Amino acid sequence: MTKKEAILSAAQEAFGQLGFHAATVKDVAGRADVSFGLVSHYFGSKQELFLAAGFDMADRLIARLSEATEDAENGLEAIRAYMTAYFDFTEQHRTGFPVLLRCSPFSHMEPGVDGAKVAEKFSVFIDLLKRCVSKGIEDGSIRSLPTEQTALIIYGNIVGSVRTSLLSPYESDNLFAETINHVERSLTHSPGTGGC
Repeated sequence: MTKKEAILSAAQEAFGQLGFHAATVKDVAGRADVSFGLVSHYFGSKQELFLAAGFDMADRLIARLSEATEDAENGLEAIRAYMTAYFDFTEQHRTGFPVLLRCSPFSHMEPGVDGAKVAEKFSVFIDLLKRCVSKGIEDGSIRSLPTEQTALIIYGNIVGSVRTSLLSPYESDNLFAETINHVERSLTHSPGTGGC
């Protein structure tokens, strides 16, 4: 791992655990075992470091989601693959993943952080889901639904489950699996046909 990669990993942990205000650049430097000046050299301000840490995590997750969905036989399978890959990635990166929850348009944006850049980055997550929903409606694996709203609702379910798992005191066995089942039922059952 390069020093730059070590700084990003340390920043993800620090911001993920402590939040933007409580985490300091000095703390990040200490966790990465580098000088304060090296952190500033690579990333500039605390806000830029925060965005870099969040966007690095986002880019790695986007690559994983794209790979997971590219060979899906139908739209419903693509959504299942998307959600499974998202939750697996969350579990694999439990200590650093909360930075992505904090650096998100689905969270309270910190003053001084460029919200437009964050929204643009997160639009990639929604656009991929919209393609999966559209594919499912076209191939018949998903009932006729408004594509954009459906993608946002699916993503909201994902974020809610991840936030519950990582940031709340609530424990729920199989929360991720049940979230996937819930979303699948909502995409395939019409209201009043027995789907809850």
